[in-house]
Amino acid sequence: MLKNMKKILIVVIIYFAISTHINAQEYDQVGLVSRFGISAGVFPVWVFPDLGPINNEISKMGLNNLSSSVFTLGGGGYAYIMLIDNLRLGGLGFGGSTSEKKIVNGFHKEVEYSYGIGGLTVEYTLPINISRFAISVGAIIGAGSAEIDIYQNKSNLPWDVVWNDVQQQGKTTDNINRKLKNSFFTFAPTLNVDIAITRFMAIRLGGGYIYTLNRDWKVDNDIDLKGVPSGLNSDTFFIQTGLLFGFFTF
Repeated sequence: MLKNMKKILIVVIIYFAISTHINAQEYDQVGLVSRFGISAGVFPVWVFPDLGPINNEISKMGLNNLSSSVFTLGGGGYAYIMLIDNLRLGGLGFGGSTSEKKIVNGFHKEVEYSYGIGGLTVEYTLPINISRFAISVGAIIGAGSAEIDIYQNKSNLPWDVVWNDVQQQGKTTDNINRKLKNSFFTFAPTLNVDIAITRFMAIRLGGGYIYTLNRDWKVDNDIDLKGVPSGLNSDTFFIQTGLLFGFFTF
């Protein structure tokens, strides 16, 4: 399903990019004013990473599967640079997590998956004559990370036991805390629709696909993690909504 959604998104972006040149020529002929605006806002974002390899392991711990979607929250904004008609630059960042936990055989077990990115946004607003609407194609260029935190412990853990685990050789307790992390640079093509409710407020609906440039994972204090399943990567489709405040002329 995600592969099909990615293909559809790419086709739509290519279509709009090709039609932009034709639309721009038509608008030059009738002398319409280019878009202008500046904004900042809050962005709820849903990402859909493939968590199958993780769920295969946590089921062996007695935990339920992690959700197939991860709700994240972020913020950002943009401004039309005016040097190039309809081109706007800005920034966007978002992050969130999903987790499962349960008491199994007297142990508190939990697995948490976190995901977040941030970066520069570059967008071109298509010159279409629809009042209060701005349809933009562009990309996010930045960096992010995916993190898996694994816990197993008992309540009321004594201070000395915490230190005994690392001061003595060999296993001293059944308490476990593991942190797995994939840090990456990213390029994410996007398609967004902004709808101006008033001259100073707009709502957004859009999406894109996050391509990551690093598949390596680290564990704990940046130790290389070997044998990671090939299906576990941080590429993902995402759906973006938002509430923007600023000044809009579209």
